[in-house]
Amino acid sequence: MTDTNPAFSDSADLRGRPGAGALLAEQMSEAGGRREKRRDIRPLARLLPYALRHKGHLVMAMFWLILSTVTSLSLTAAARGAIDHGFENGGAGLNLWFMLLGANAVFLGVATAIRYFYVTKTGERVVADLRKGLFDRILTLDPAFYARIRTGEVLSRLTTDIALVETLMTTSVSFALRNFLTLVGGVILLFVVSPKLTGLVLLVVPLLLGPIFLFGRRVRKLTVATQDRFANAVGFAGESVDAIETVQAFGRVSSAVNRFGAAVEDAFNSSLIRMKARALMTAMIIVVMFGGVTLVLWLGAQDVIAGRMSPGALLQFVLLSVFAAGAVGALGESWGDVQKAAGAMERIDELMRAQAAIAAPEAPTALPEPATGEVSMSAVQFAYPGRPDLPALKGFSLTVRPGETVALVGPSGAGKSTVFRLLLRFYDPQSGVVSVDGVDVRDADPVAVRDRFAWVSQEAPLFSGSASENIRFGRETATDEEVRAAAEEAQALGFLEALPEQFDTPLGERGKSLSGGQRQRLAIARALVREAPILLLDEATSALDAESERLVQAALDQAMESRTTLVIAHRLATVLRADRIVVMEDGKVVEEGTHAALIARGGLYARLAELQFKGG
Repeated sequence: MTDTNPAFSDSADLRGRPGAGALLAEQMSEAGGRREKRRDIRPLARLLPYALRHKGHLVMAMFWLILSTVTSLSLTAAARGAIDHGFENGGAGLNLWFMLLGANAVFLGVATAIRYFYVTKTGERVVADLRKGLFDRILTLDPAFYARIRTGEVLSRLTTDIALVETLMTTSVSFALRNFLTLVGGVILLFVVSPKLTGLVLLVVPLLLGPIFLFGRRVRKLTVATQDRFANAVGFAGESVDAIETVQAFGRVSSAVNRFGAAVEDAFNSSLIRMKARALMTAMIIVVMFGGVTLVLWLGAQDVIAGRMSPGALLQFVLLSVFAAGAVGALGESWGDVQKAAGAMERIDELMRAQAAIAAPEAPTALPEPATGEVSMSAVQFAYPGRPDLPALKGFSLTVRPGETVALVGPSGAGKSTVFRLLLRFYDPQSGVVSVDGVDVRDADPVAVRDRFAWVSQEAPLFSGSASENIRFGRETATDEEVRAAAEEAQALGFLEALPEQFDTPLGERGKSLSGGQRQRLAIARALVREAPILLLDEATSALDAESERLVQAALDQAMESRTTLVIAHRLATVLRADRIVVMEDGKVVEEGTHAALIARGGLYARLAELQFKGG
């Protein structure tokens, strides 16, 4: 997951820099200014390493592409022979010439079909690899990156922009290459047939290139602007759908619809300007091209009348001129697709070049085996990216011994959840050391560090698969018996067996078909099946009713017996069972001890207990 694709090896290495993900996200949000300065198609070169992985298919595609083009141009030679020689001797050879034309047409059809297959297959394979590589990169980026960019913007690049590149690779590139080869081959044959007339035709070329490049650049810039505006619309739509209950509860449906409609109209208006520019470009190319060809053909007809050219040669020249003119016009159309794909690839490239600030060092230190389950934080100073003046932890130190249960207590904003995020190495501290089993997490592979933890967050996010798949998300190799045992431990077995298909019942997007307490119990089962030595519980029972809390707490008590446990809780039952209570305020440890000792001290914990635990 952390390997860097060779297509993006020239990117700046931002690994290990605090806040690098946020910096890259900010750079992406300012991409419009940079794109205005880059009007070339160099971003498409990023596709080359993907294409070179499939050299065999590329060779076959090019071979049949060339062969089909040569066969197409050969039709003109056969037509010339039929006119110049088919009527000799009373038309004795006419049938032979037309049989030759028919055979040529059949072979052209076969060659074109094979060419289409290999070009499309290669293009689809390249796009599939690109799509997988982009998703791989998306999942390696750290939370700091996603704090500064909307999920809808990222998904737009994974869907809409990839679709534009797919159109280029599977259709436009074949179309463009075929027309380019037709143009080159047609011009060569035109020189063979009539150098004088061909020279006159080439005088038209500079008049054609002007509109192509002038309007092509503008089309590309407008395409990028359209994609950016559409990404904004998709991003807002994603947020609205994700929070559909909130939108409806606050009566903001009409407002959301109007806002999304305005964003879509903005994207449409930008696209309309692009379409007008492209239409004008096409019109100019056709007028100049066919007007010039008409003039040249009139001169050719004069040569036939004067006997300087045979009728068959003129026919061949006409056919070749049509082929070449059609190729030029098609290349103008293809250039627009190339510009659109280049704009899309530039947006994809920005995401592919993004490097996670959290990554394994070149020679990671291995964590000791077997795991002991010890965690330690020493003089940790940490501020979230974008908030350097508001540190979340200020010289925070804590050591949790193997098998110990420690409760983190404190007011909101004290830094309790930040402790978990640093232990899981979602972020690195600006100073201080975070270690797991005696190893500084910055010296270890993040994947190995996270393997030591089972985490139950307050939100308990689930996925749209079945209950079994959600539990097995904690450990893919878990057997059905282990999944069932974990569900039973988390007091989830009762409601799971009541579902229509029991453990195989689809839960819907994010498990929304379940209640909050049911989702929480499923998340606890997911953590238990992981069998990690360190358990992190962030308000794990907050969404449960009193009866469910009692049952789950019993399960957690059993799970904590064999694991090192760090728990963030306001519930008296969990705090009382902790070996030690650490009281946090403003990013620092202000008190530490047992429940009784802290109550007797009469400090912050005693006040929190008075406010929060009074009902207990």
